[in-house]
Amino acid sequence: MSVLTVVFALIFYLATAILVAGVGYRIWLYARTPAPLKIPVTPAPLTPAGVALRLGKEVVLFASLFRSNKWTWLFGWVFHFALLLVLLRHLRYFQEPVWGWVALIQPFGKYAAFAMVAGLAGLWARRFLVDRVRYISAPSDHLMLALLLAIALSGLSMKYFFHTDIVALKAFFLGLMRFDLQPLPADPMLIVHLSLVALLMVIFPFSKLLHAPGLFFAPTRNQIDNPREKRHLVPWAAQLEAGERSASTTS
Repeated sequence: MSVLTVVFALIFYLATAILVAGVGYRIWLYARTPAPLKIPVTPAPLTPAGVALRLGKEVVLFASLFRSNKWTWLFGWVFHFALLLVLLRHLRYFQEPVWGWVALIQPFGKYAAFAMVAGLAGLWARRFLVDRVRYISAPSDHLMLALLLAIALSGLSMKYFFHTDIVALKAFFLGLMRFDLQPLPADPMLIVHLSLVALLMVIFPFSKLLHAPGLFFAPTRNQIDNPREKRHLVPWAAQLEAGERSASTTS
């Protein structure tokens, strides 16, 4: 077994562990963070079904971003939708046999990579061309966009310029899943692409990209607008209030 295969196997095992544990821990923190105020952004839904519909529109259509800025919405939605197609297309490297619908979307996923690059380019240009966005942009914002763009471009270059042995590549990832290491092709562009992907996996739990799961815990989006019908009282406030009542009764 080559040193390259062993090194990248260890890298992806470590990156996967950091990604899963990190995202799980952050979601656990989000779930435990108290929301002492009733602060849904109006017009807000009045029922749980309405909240679910609102979150669905945010996840699928980016509804609030569409109302805020049409250009940002366009580039953001194109990037996220293209990224989803690209990720689903890559499922073929982790399946044997490949599911029918995964095989069906292969042509769409291939061209979605171009849309992904266009969306990222638009979002990055916005951080240079729009004064107020340029003012609040931190170096980490630019580096994250550069990393995502580098992943997309290195993937496209392997598709059209620097071809690799995808059969051997699939065997490598299937071997990782089965703890049965298989040789990894030593193509330079593949090594660059996989290194960037592993880096993104490690960074993800500590970056602003966590807005993906964080959206579901945002009180401005997940709360029902019923402050008159039902008093909003978080558990720790209820315990404090009960303690105060108990103390006043005792005295």
